[in-house]
Amino acid sequence: MAPAGVRLPPEIQLAQRLAGNEPVTRDRALRRLRKYIVARTQPAAGGFTHEELLKVWKGLFYCMWMQDKPLLQEDLGRTIARLVHAFQTNEAQLLFLQTFWQTLSREWTGLDRLRLDKFYSLMRLVLRESLRTLQMRGWEERHVEQHLELLTTELLHPDSPAPKGVQSHFLEIFLQELSRVGAKELTAQQNLRLIQPFLEIAARTRDRVVLHGVTGGILEAVVEQAPLAIEDLMRELDTQDGEARESEEEEEEEFEEDSEEETGPVLQFDYEALAGRLFEAASQQDTPSQNRKRLYKVVRKLQQLAEGLFPEDELPDKVCRRLQAGRRERKAGRKRRRAKARPGRTGGGEEHAGPAAPRERRSRAARGARGRRGPGAQGPEPERKKRRGSRGRGRPA
Repeated sequence: MAPAGVRLPPEIQLAQRLAGNEPVTRDRALRRLRKYIVARTQPAAGGFTHEELLKVWKGLFYCMWMQDKPLLQEDLGRTIARLVHAFQTNEAQLLFLQTFWQTLSREWTGLDRLRLDKFYSLMRLVLRESLRTLQMRGWEERHVEQHLELLTTELLHPDSPAPKGVQSHFLEIFLQELSRVGAKELTAQQNLRLIQPFLEIAARTRDRVVLHGVTGGILEAVVEQAPLAIEDLMRELDTQDGEARESEEEEEEEFEEDSEEETGPVLQFDYEALAGRLFEAASQQDTPSQNRKRLYKVVRKLQQLAEGLFPEDELPDKVCRRLQAGRRERKAGRKRRRAKARPGRTGGGEEHAGPAAPRERRSRAARGARGRRGPGAQGPEPERKKRRGSRGRGRPA
């Protein structure tokens, strides 16, 4: 309690009103805070100090705490998160975001179970608006590096005071919010740069929560998005294919509308480059064995995606049918070309096309099984029969 006649700093006055009991008082203080931020971060004003923003965020934290109506919680969280755009410089925005994560880590243990959801939502909204600040600056590499360094230092560093609940939720929502904000404009190279720090953290961390969060929330999420990337590619090919039937086009348009509503935008990745970066990080000498083992599993999945081996069992039925139909057409085309190239062996291309198919199918199965399951089940048996037959014919009568 300040002595009588002593005027409190504006940050403390606003923080007290933000945490007030009356909704009208809190709303009015929030509007005044935005104007105060704009005025205080002008070049001539000098900006905020770290301690001043910690006081501001304490008031904002308890402003969110006092809002109990579910429909108003999201509006309040969005209003608080958008305060980052009121800061006039990149340095001031970074300091505002840094003090948010520090305040959340400090106050997290005092939250009860009923208030967790509103602050999970606030985390998501603040992360989304912070990524939009990068979008407004054209995803410049310098700003991206500063932002990633802030996040990893405050939340994932071994010395970070962030609670496990904050760490795990952040890793769960990072790729989701990055997709929401930048999927339509970010390139595969930019996306790899944005998740590069998480690869290094997953390789050297000894915290199982962080390792599980990075592998499950980021790396395996990239693998799971591969079927959606197939859909995008197939839609792009359909627009370039002038020989598509009208019925197929109508079906694809309906499928495209459903996909956009259900899945939204998807980040693009160079799976081969990502597998190489992850393997490089996991193969370091100081990588714990349990980290290396788990990351190598993800590397194998990424390498399979780079080779075109997609998890078809996870694809939608329409996409699976179209992929299978395209493969059947390609196989039939290869058989016809081989039959025309070797007409003399059977007296004609059409007669050779029939018996050639089983042999080619067996050879492809054997090649595909080699290196994964060992020799194919159908390959060795005909060879044994041939050997027995040749020995029988070679004996003297």
